[in-house]
Amino acid sequence: MLSLDGGIIANENFSNLLLDLAVLRSVNIRIVLVHGAAQQIRELAKQTKTKISNDDGTGVTDEATLNIAMTAASRVTHEIMEGLASSDLRACYGTAITAHPFGIVGGVDHLFTGRVERVDYTMLEQLLERGIIPVIPPLGFDGEGRTFRVNSDGVAQKVAEELKATKLIYITAQPVLTHKGEIINQMLVEEAEEYFKKHRDEIPPGLVSKLEHSIKACREGVSRVHLIDGRIDEALLTEVFSNEGVGTMIYASEYQQIRRALKKDVRPIYALIQHSINAEELVKRTHQEILSQIQDYYVFEVDRNIIGCVALHTLPEKKMAELACLYVNKAHENQGIGAKLMLFVENLAKEKGCKVLYALSTHAFNYLQQKGGFKEGSLDVLTPARLEKYEESGRKSKVLYKNLA
Repeated sequence: MLSLDGGIIANENFSNLLLDLAVLRSVNIRIVLVHGAAQQIRELAKQTKTKISNDDGTGVTDEATLNIAMTAASRVTHEIMEGLASSDLRACYGTAITAHPFGIVGGVDHLFTGRVERVDYTMLEQLLERGIIPVIPPLGFDGEGRTFRVNSDGVAQKVAEELKATKLIYITAQPVLTHKGEIINQMLVEEAEEYFKKHRDEIPPGLVSKLEHSIKACREGVSRVHLIDGRIDEALLTEVFSNEGVGTMIYASEYQQIRRALKKDVRPIYALIQHSINAEELVKRTHQEILSQIQDYYVFEVDRNIIGCVALHTLPEKKMAELACLYVNKAHENQGIGAKLMLFVENLAKEKGCKVLYALSTHAFNYLQQKGGFKEGSLDVLTPARLEKYEESGRKSKVLYKNLA
């Protein structure tokens, strides 16, 4: 499910975006396109010297604004259809959106502004089954044939919900969400709600509606919603086919999880930690060694891909446990995943009745102290058997511990 801003359709990178769509269709990914027309409405109003009441389908839409919106939206729809045809993609425009008047709010009649009442799910499914891309403009119609201007972000949200879309992707012509100058790569829907409350005034105007509808979509069953800057070359393909992406992803909690490792995970775990082993950041482990202790390993999955791991070796008779093999893929660093894995095994150790959690490290001792609350200790923490292995390794790791009582 893709939602295109009018601004990105007017951007020079739109032709490249159409090629990205062709790639998605070539691997049988079904696509529905909803588009906006705010930029085109502003430009047409300026050309015709028409005063408009709004350009984004919110607020009051008077008759003059509706006429400008219908003309601009029709032109954009036609431009998209032309572009899809040039990429040998079949597309169709239909009256998929039933809209009712937004009504009187706070004593103000919103006139020709509409709200989505119903999505013609059956028609869209039939088109998708035949390999046809539905193109949906920011307009809706009521049972009497009257036209209403609707917000394209809201249309995309409703269509994604009705079609039970795997992804809803808002493609903009502006930078996506940031915090302290850094792009926010991903947020749980709960985190997105908190961010929206605290930083609404700082969010670029063009993204406020998109973030709001992203949260609503996640709450209504869409597992992942993405905000990307479509001016970046191949941004869409990167967002769809890589774990890292280039924009902001808002996801329901089932998107990522920590789970116990299985035998089938031995190879992925081994491949994941090889770089760190080669750099002598982690103790060398073989496939067989990982397999023999697989019941102690846990993995962090993102979209069913293992991007982090940790092991918890317990000594019940000593009421102690060792945090080991903590690693997060370089592409997912600085996202709090390591801290989540540490907290997970700490709580697990407590459940198992352990009073002390310890770790050995040659490189990550600062991280363990600052993020995990560990303190530097002595070799006295180690059992005789663990001390023997420590001395055999010759790594001279620092010993860190944390009281769990």
